[in-house]
Amino acid sequence: MVYLLRSRGLGVGGCLTKERREGRERVGFTIFDLMSGREGVLATSKNALGPRVGKYRVSIPGLVDIGARALREAAATADVIVIDEVGPMELTSPEFKRGVESCLISGKPVLAVIHEQMKDPLIERFRALPGKDLLEVTLHNREGFAASLAEQILAAIQEDADGQVTTP
Repeated sequence: MVYLLRSRGLGVGGCLTKERREGRERVGFTIFDLMSGREGVLATSKNALGPRVGKYRVSIPGLVDIGARALREAAATADVIVIDEVGPMELTSPEFKRGVESCLISGKPVLAVIHEQMKDPLIERFRALPGKDLLEVTLHNREGFAASLAEQILAAIQEDADGQVTTP
């Protein structure tokens, strides 16, 4: 989806998380800045310090240096903001939460993955946003979901006469 939006000339910023595996075992997660390409450790199961979420320890420095920074920069300069995800690990960092807040008040389209059952004031803020669309990804709809979502985002963004991207 990010590639589809970028191919249409939109600046996409924010952050993604990826699994880290050793063989067949998941040993943690990496956080990736969509604009700069920077990446760092989000969480690991290997002898680390930080808040515990399940079998993992969250790397607050990685979450702040990569994730929160990516969100602040996206709020300032991107056309579309992607946040994958706002979940238990990410919510351990007040700085990351402030980065999400900056995205919400930016007025830009925000595509965020949130857990349906999470109870947190920030998650409640997402749920209370006017004009939001909540979409559920399932085994039955995930094929083609990214392309469909990119088209929905593109439809919501209109170019003005100067070629500047504006949001409705």
